[in-house]
Amino acid sequence: MAKTLSDIKRSLDGNLGKRLTLKANGGRRKTIERSGILAETYPSVFVIQLDQDENSFERVSYSYADILTETVELTFDDTASSVAY
Repeated sequence: MAKTLSDIKRSLDGNLGKRLTLKANGGRRKTIERSGILAETYPSVFVIQLDQDENSFERVSYSYADILTETVELTFDDTASSVAY
């Protein structure tokens, strides 16, 4: 796992356009699980384009700090290897 916010951003920049599964803490012992594509990265946040057949909204964004604090977990659906953040 990456140690700094810049390491996390750099590794996500290398995975732009790839399919992923997102697990996020929804509060009160709820876990939200969604799938989509890593669409964009910005200096403070990243954007995931969600699959429309499963979700009522198109996009969701999280900060790199969410990955660092393990509030959000990303698993890329790469056929060669599964990479988790």
